[in-house]
Amino acid sequence: MNKFGYLLKEGFKSIFTHGFMSFASVTIIMACLLIMGSFGLLAINIDNMIGDLESENQILAIVDETYTEEEARALESQVAAVPNVTSVEFITRQEAMDDFAEQYPEKVFEGIEASTFRDRFAVHLDDLSLTAETSQALREIEGIAEVSDSLEIANGFVTVRNVVSGVSMVLVLILVIVSIFIMANTIKLTTYGRREEIAIMRMVGATNAFIRFPFLVEGLILGLIGAVLAFFIEWGVYDVVFDRIMAGLVGNIVEILPFTTLMLPVLIIYLGIGVFVGAFGGLIAIRNYLKV
Repeated sequence: MNKFGYLLKEGFKSIFTHGFMSFASVTIIMACLLIMGSFGLLAINIDNMIGDLESENQILAIVDETYTEEEARALESQVAAVPNVTSVEFITRQEAMDDFAEQYPEKVFEGIEASTFRDRFAVHLDDLSLTAETSQALREIEGIAEVSDSLEIANGFVTVRNVVSGVSMVLVLILVIVSIFIMANTIKLTTYGRREEIAIMRMVGATNAFIRFPFLVEGLILGLIGAVLAFFIEWGVYDVVFDRIMAGLVGNIVEILPFTTLMLPVLIIYLGIGVFVGAFGGLIAIRNYLKV
């Protein structure tokens, strides 16, 4: 226990003894986490926006014109039972005419009666990538004469979502690798000035574990401090951007997730990366100096 306490104390002491390099290490860790976190939060919000747009997209299953309204309503259970369908809304001929009348000048509908239109179902899907398969299944229902699926729009949403997700994953992975490299090399600089001290300890019989432990403690603390500072800075910046976007015209178009819904996973990820990289950097930084 005395030995453990000594090593722990040495780890804390070295942070203040090499104050400038400790500050540099924390700054680098903080900056890398902020860059990675900001891009990750942007990707999450973009994916959420695309998800909202997808949820608003629907396809129309139009009933055969020879069916009465009662017969058409009787098809709802079959439509709802189609795989990938999440909800179904029955639209009468009159409601269909009213919807079109809102979109076009009234004079276009002069002399046209509701019987000209056909009953239909507004069908919402769970997965837009399965739009073609779902449309084909709806067409196979007896009584469904036509399906309007806006397949090009659905495929567009799916493509955008896949591109955003793919690019986000690649860039975040690159940032993680770059961050680890920069953090490890920054911490390595803190050990360069202590290479003689390490060599002397090694020559007088200190074990590698005994020498490594203070650097491990130092790396853990620096990583933890950098992660906590990065988290609170990210929180403050995100809230400022969130307030400005939601207060402007853009707030009426897009929905930004509040930081409170993301703060727990962000904190866990920041702490995990900060502590891991700090400890890992602290250990590999002295690897060469242990060869005496």
